[in-house]
Amino acid sequence: MRASQSLPGREGKRRAAWSALLLALPLFLISCAGMDPRNVDVEVKKAPPEKKVTTLSPALIDLGKMTEIYDTPKLNIQSKDIVDNTGTSVATGAEIPRDITEMIKSTLNAIGGKVTFIPYNPGFIQNQMITGYSNFDRKLIPDVVISGGITEFDRGLETRGKNIDLGAETKPFTHAPKWVPGKTIGIDYGKDEKEAFSRITLDFNLIDFQTMAGVPRMQTVNTIKVHKAVAESELGFTLFGPTFGLKGSVKKVQGRHAAVRLLVELSMIQIIGKYLKLPYWKLLPGAKPDPVVIDGLKREFYSMDEPTRIAKIQELLILHGYDVPLSGTLDEETKTALSKAVPTFDPGAGTVDKDTYVELYTSVPFADSTLERRMLLASLAPKGPAEPPPAQPQRQAAPPQPAREQPQPAASQPAAQPEQPAAQAQPAPQAQPESRPAAKKITTGQSVKRRSLGGRMLKDDEW
Repeated sequence: MRASQSLPGREGKRRAAWSALLLALPLFLISCAGMDPRNVDVEVKKAPPEKKVTTLSPALIDLGKMTEIYDTPKLNIQSKDIVDNTGTSVATGAEIPRDITEMIKSTLNAIGGKVTFIPYNPGFIQNQMITGYSNFDRKLIPDVVISGGITEFDRGLETRGKNIDLGAETKPFTHAPKWVPGKTIGIDYGKDEKEAFSRITLDFNLIDFQTMAGVPRMQTVNTIKVHKAVAESELGFTLFGPTFGLKGSVKKVQGRHAAVRLLVELSMIQIIGKYLKLPYWKLLPGAKPDPVVIDGLKREFYSMDEPTRIAKIQELLILHGYDVPLSGTLDEETKTALSKAVPTFDPGAGTVDKDTYVELYTSVPFADSTLERRMLLASLAPKGPAEPPPAQPQRQAAPPQPAREQPQPAASQPAAQPEQPAAQAQPAPQAQPESRPAAKKITTGQSVKRRSLGGRMLKDDEW
């Protein structure tokens, strides 16, 4: 009798415990949330402005330093307007930039060294001509011009996805309350991932400013893959019917505009390095020697005579850190230093081949000490004769115009004779043609510009 009465008591306690657990669980979840859904809020992160630095920004500065180490000729470079030639910048809502001219300007101007960027802005120049703010005497003329554009933008070339689904459920609980909709407890986990990539390609060509023709083999075609990915994850629990859980998602897109900037910087390093015959690949991680530069160095080697080759090799040896004389002869000191710098060199050959020259040229150390040696070489180089003074002061020293009034007292022949010695001693009109050729060589082009810019004819003393 007591056993039969204890069973209903135990059953009631179990039901009460389950009921309390189910009632306390939602309260526990709400307390963990710690907020009223009606007062939902999100915090916006704030970041200060910062300098834009890419992975190739240091390489641009190093390229300018390399032009000084190798003492390349000064290069004045200009760029045309570079735009999107595919038309997708408009169709896709500016997913890629429509005009990248300013990126080109910033990249070229960041190089420095022997490279000078000259902007192309005819409207600004025309306004300066009209206002007379500048006479354009000291303006630089470009040597080469950059042309090109965005030539490819292939979207959604490949899309891949993968997912994970896990689930577990207990057997039905026999002592679960009757008022709950289910009798089991379960857990579910799911994760979905999807990624895709597109491709952007830029083409650039180098144009000679004087001939307006393309410079052979001076071009670059570079491409980059830009990726985007989406991921979703969720975790769910089931307690006797009701289900609750957590869910999150994230979407990441590689910046298209930032990718285009990387292509621009890479292309400018390549095309300027090719034109100046520099081992620019040493500035780029994982890059290989450029066959265009190697071929150009071999042609340069063929174009030099033997003394010039040896003098050039001795100069390169000094940049390598060897103190050899700049004699232009392959002496024992030069052979010893060359065999150390290039182990494949045969001192017994009596001459230097093209492969040794290319190896010595491309392996010049890229360091501040090398630049210091280059500056020392520049200071020891013989300076040319001083430029002759301009011819304009000589023209000002010519006899003034009152000498032209001399024929006025020509009414009597004897009256003109006292003035005749002065007239004979006046060869100024013959002296002017001697000084005019030098003046034309220096200032003819400038004076023509002044005549057209100023809107008036210049006087003789202003020439």
